[in-house]
Amino acid sequence: MTSEMAVGEKALLLDSKKRRYLIDLTEDGEFHSHAGFVSHSDIVGQPEGVVVRSTKGSEYIALRPTLEDFVVEMPRGAQVIYPKDLAPICMLADIGPGARVFESGIGSGALSMTMLRYGAEIVGYEIREDFANRARKNVQSFLGAEALDRYHVHISDSYEGIDSELGPFDRVVLDLPEPWQVVPHAEGVLRAGGILVAYTPSITQAARVRESLKGKWIDARTIEVLHRGWHIEGQAVRPDHRMVAHTGFLSVARFLGRNRT
Repeated sequence: MTSEMAVGEKALLLDSKKRRYLIDLTEDGEFHSHAGFVSHSDIVGQPEGVVVRSTKGSEYIALRPTLEDFVVEMPRGAQVIYPKDLAPICMLADIGPGARVFESGIGSGALSMTMLRYGAEIVGYEIREDFANRARKNVQSFLGAEALDRYHVHISDSYEGIDSELGPFDRVVLDLPEPWQVVPHAEGVLRAGGILVAYTPSITQAARVRESLKGKWIDARTIEVLHRGWHIEGQAVRPDHRMVAHTGFLSVARFLGRNRT
């Protein structure tokens, strides 16, 4: 990747109030806001960190967006899992290059693109075609068309079952209202030693998941990730007045194999 930004890339514009704007750089494009407009040509060919000015004199810093930036700002049809949970999910599920992952509850694709970025190959089930299409577009938009070679989304209901011919899988990752309904099907396609992670908004859902992870599962646990920022300005150091507290619970367990009782 060169330092100069180019047509076809994404750019993130930060204004003086730290507001963020995600744009796709085009040949004759313009970014418009209440503060006038910025021509894309002022950004194309410039290194990251360049300061550009709108027609009304407002300044913006132009950078390439990170995955975190894109997840927060990207188009969505469904509520996304936010970055504070995306990274722990990938750690708990031990996502890495070549891992075969079954994912259900694709939504807008935030978790998909994070696991793909880690090098996984994903087979996804999503019951809504509009969500599946949005997820594919978001993945391609940020990771490029080549990422779709490792991303196979089916319009199907994982509550009804998982096609055994698609497996075996190393990991199962679920973002569904009732993930416990998928656990018996996961047992049919997950290899021995594989890992299941379920993201659930409420603790009662997490409890139902944990109840389903019995017999053939070990090392089951549930965690919640809290995110508190700090205000640091000279000698003034204190926690931020606001924090990102509850978003969801992460339940994880390891599969012993279908022949275990």
